[in-house]
Amino acid sequence: MGMVFGEVADTYHDVRPGYPEAIADAVRDYHGATPERIVEIGAGTGTGTRALLRLGAPITCLEPDPRMAARLAANLPQVTVRTETFEQWEPPAGGVPLLAAALAWHWLDPATRNRRAHDALRPGGTLAVFGHRYGYADPAQSRAIDIALRAIDPDGKSRPAGWFHLDVTASGLFTDVRADTFDRDLPLPTDRYLDLVRTFGPFRQHTPDQQIRALTAVRSLVDNFGGAIVLRLRTTLVLARRPHV
Repeated sequence: MGMVFGEVADTYHDVRPGYPEAIADAVRDYHGATPERIVEIGAGTGTGTRALLRLGAPITCLEPDPRMAARLAANLPQVTVRTETFEQWEPPAGGVPLLAAALAWHWLDPATRNRRAHDALRPGGTLAVFGHRYGYADPAQSRAIDIALRAIDPDGKSRPAGWFHLDVTASGLFTDVRADTFDRDLPLPTDRYLDLVRTFGPFRQHTPDQQIRALTAVRSLVDNFGGAIVLRLRTTLVLARRPHV
């Protein structure tokens, strides 16, 4: 299912919000130093990669969709891009010091992702999982958009806030699991917001007819809000360590 974004690779690169600089600082402080190497799972077009580059370490990016991988390689020629899934990738002997995933953890097999991450890390290595949760600054706007989208897709479900913190902790495979959050508001005019919606995985999994109806309903709402909406982004960073023994 992680291959649904290639059709909108350019839009994805253009509209997906980046990550705060504090992400890199928090990862470095937790890891204890600049890592010798970073491997990023599901790198997309490089939104999370840019945050990781602030660490100053070589990065290998795993991105299975060739269209996304091509855009990533063009955007960030300084990184190594491998067009393969996390499951296809063969970790080096001894493991890697830092393994990261930005808005990609949910695309991995829930039955194996923690074990694979644990086994890919060297003893004492760091797992960094981070991503945005998209909310709305105005509760009335949030309710109206939720109602409109549920009228089109009544079975649509969203993961609870902090779900990947719970997921990593519940695996029992890591030590010193911690989570940090970073909040900011992002104002978007109608067309920019609709472009962002077009890049969401649940949206892309629906039929073209459902997509058109959803965009039409949301456009009408945002136009009635004055032609703009303010997203409230909560970025969660989960850090965990593979035990030394």
